[in-house]
Amino acid sequence: MSLIIPKDYKQTLLPETTEQAIQILKQAFQEKLAKKLNLRRVTAPLFVLAGTGINDDLNGVERPVTFPIHCMGDCKAEVVHSLAKWKRMKLGAYRIPAGYGLYTDMNAIRGDEDLDNLHSLYVDQWDWEKTIRPEDRNLDFLKKPFVPSMAS
Repeated sequence: MSLIIPKDYKQTLLPETTEQAIQILKQAFQEKLAKKLNLRRVTAPLFVLAGTGINDDLNGVERPVTFPIHCMGDCKAEVVHSLAKWKRMKLGAYRIPAGYGLYTDMNAIRGDEDLDNLHSLYVDQWDWEKTIRPEDRNLDFLKKPFVPSMAS
């Protein structure tokens, strides 16, 4: 583990005040993100059934945290690592048109994470995805600077 706390670090807020500040920032960020990118919020799954192909292997070697689901004959569930496939499935299921998308605040556990100042076993991250037209599925389009639509 490579956690580094700078020698001159001084905590400026009490722990409970820090929690309140984090909540205020998260709320403001997601509202602005949604407005600027034409996104709507969807709730992410904490786990998915193993073997469905929904859970992405980030680099192919992570082992997902798993558990049996008793009432489903002990089918194995996996805590999500990444929601790339799931987000694309939701774009299609919700019939979200080109230029619009979704975002989620994903929570996960990554047991194989290398721990440091940026990485933890617990993951709390925003993730978003937009529908784009087939003709825009190219590198030139993806490199263009973002220009908000009139609806933003």
